[in-house]
Amino acid sequence: MPQTDMFDADLPADSELASRQDRASALREQLHAHAHRYYVLDDPLIPDAEYDRLFNELQALERAHPELLTADSPTQRVLGKVLDGFTPVRHAVPMLSIRTETDTEASGAEVFDARVRRELGLLDDAPPVEYAAELKFDGLAINLRYEHGVLTQAATRGDGETGEDVTQNIRTVGQIPLKLKAHGIDAPKVLEVRGEVYMRRDDFDRLNERQREHGEKTFVNPRNAAAGAVRQLDPAIAAKRPLSFFAYGLGDVQGWEVPPTHSELLDALAAWGLPVCEHRTVAQGASGDGGLVGFHRRIGALRDQLPFDIDGVVYKVNRRALQEELGFVTREPRWAVAHKYPAQEQLTQVEAIDIQVGRTGKLTPVARLKPVFVGGVTVTNATLHNLFELRRKRVRVGDTVIVRRAGDVIPEVVGVVAGERLSYVPNFAMPTSCPVCGSDVVRERGEVDHRCTGGLYCAAQRKQALLHFAQRRAMDIEGLGDKLVDQLVDAGLVRTLPELYKMGLTKLAALDRMADKSAQNLLAALEKSKAATLPRFLFGLGIRHVGEATAKDLARHFGQMDRIMDASIEQLLEVRDVGPVVAHSIRTFFDQPHNREVVEQLRAAGVTWPEHEPLTESDSSTLPLAGKTLVLTGTLPSLSRDEAKAMIENAGGKVSGSVSKKTHYVVAGEEAGSKLEKAQSLGVPILDEAGLRELLAAAVADAAAPEPESP
Repeated sequence: MPQTDMFDADLPADSELASRQDRASALREQLHAHAHRYYVLDDPLIPDAEYDRLFNELQALERAHPELLTADSPTQRVLGKVLDGFTPVRHAVPMLSIRTETDTEASGAEVFDARVRRELGLLDDAPPVEYAAELKFDGLAINLRYEHGVLTQAATRGDGETGEDVTQNIRTVGQIPLKLKAHGIDAPKVLEVRGEVYMRRDDFDRLNERQREHGEKTFVNPRNAAAGAVRQLDPAIAAKRPLSFFAYGLGDVQGWEVPPTHSELLDALAAWGLPVCEHRTVAQGASGDGGLVGFHRRIGALRDQLPFDIDGVVYKVNRRALQEELGFVTREPRWAVAHKYPAQEQLTQVEAIDIQVGRTGKLTPVARLKPVFVGGVTVTNATLHNLFELRRKRVRVGDTVIVRRAGDVIPEVVGVVAGERLSYVPNFAMPTSCPVCGSDVVRERGEVDHRCTGGLYCAAQRKQALLHFAQRRAMDIEGLGDKLVDQLVDAGLVRTLPELYKMGLTKLAALDRMADKSAQNLLAALEKSKAATLPRFLFGLGIRHVGEATAKDLARHFGQMDRIMDASIEQLLEVRDVGPVVAHSIRTFFDQPHNREVVEQLRAAGVTWPEHEPLTESDSSTLPLAGKTLVLTGTLPSLSRDEAKAMIENAGGKVSGSVSKKTHYVVAGEEAGSKLEKAQSLGVPILDEAGLRELLAAAVADAAAPEPESP
């Protein structure tokens, strides 16, 4: 037999270079290889839609030419294999798969209904067949064995006859009861519940974000993340992966009379305390809103809003008596079918890799793709997250890649199809200058993201810079919120911070939802903000890692804006609580000429702040509360949290958000909570507002008292 690339999915069926026998053999090899990657290694190389295409081609070839059928064909058995390290479990009742209807249109439901009616010998005027309709979850099939109501074993599907014992891992899934709920019926001697372990999209996103933060491998999709968690040899690792579960059927049952319909069975499982998906119905026939077609349409419209992935719906003849009458054919029950929706993963080619600059200055590599229809839309761009993720996935221009889109999630490249790259292509490199404004691009030690340093100048960061500058804790420009900033920037009225102070009444009043009164109020708020303080102004510039506390420390230490802008790394490190990361961030920010120019233009626009001579170390140590750490909790009678904090910091004290042994005082008001309790347990002195004022007055008096004369 000629050599065939097992991942060559585009080999033409009628190739003059291969006979039908060769094609069937090549398809079997490909499907076995892909199934091993998907079911055993949890590391697929092609999307589900491509696998289905190959499977359907082989099935059609065998149907047209029965002599090509072999006992080891993927069409004749359930695929899967037990991994080394797990104890094999022989299923008392085989876990067989069901037929898949790949016609994603509503007509697929009508085809199934017609087939069922034909098998049952029903006439055209016979009543409609009753079906149980539910979701087709995208997870890992599991068999849970309960003996006298207690979970004794959990096993994967495996090859349908023999699975893997994953009991310890399944016990970590909070949704799966370790003991069945009592509801007036004795638990059966044996009850095997079948269902799907899956991962919610939000849990999946958080898991991948944690993986990226730690520089570890991310997961292709929620299904593979769930499967990988269930099949971890270390249950402690599995316990850290957020898994969920839905029950949908039975295996072995002893000592319980199973309900006569599938819908009643699901109700009974829910009564035992097992999670059953609420998105299910009993449908009458195929047609109309009350039939399978209506269910398929409703779930299709809801699909993107579901908190978990589905790739279709499942129809089952509702009455068990009719299920038994219909029976099975080879590997599938005649009484059930899975009806798919359009695939959310497809293959396409990377035509280029560009850089997108976000609102916060983060640079994101974006793959420009050969247009492909996936998840219901045509996709031309997909995120690659960051350089480390791009390198891990080994994505280069010209590669054939798997693209995924689910709901409103930004499309992403989840992997490269191996063996498709025909020639050498160099690795993508991140730019050293921002493609939008030309400012330096930096990546701080320990972080994965590259960022533009031109925060006050970069057009991509314009809206974010304006909103940060205007917020209450910075320049406090009342009325300048998200919607107005969008209008100002989109209309071209404001491009930089200084241009805020150059706006006129006429143009402002002409904006949507802005009348003369609103425009006058905004201009008044802008005029008021010109009288700033150095800490507020410094914080408003949006320097990375410079929060309110650090801005106050910088202002207190240097006293003047120019001294801060010109400070060396060594000088910055002399400031309280300023470490190497913060010092380098400040120095990098002011090394950009654009940022310094914005500061000068704001001065020219009339923005001012009080300045003082730099404080020496001895000056700082003479402040009344120098070296003291206080914690505020609860509501004070006459002081706001900000006012109390300012009083403490002006006296040289530090306000912390948590109580520890190093805390000197806790200032507690009404409805003080756990911080007060912790202070009491640690023996930390507790003050009310009056006590705080007395402490400040006493500290000031002590600081002002003359030193005793030497004898």
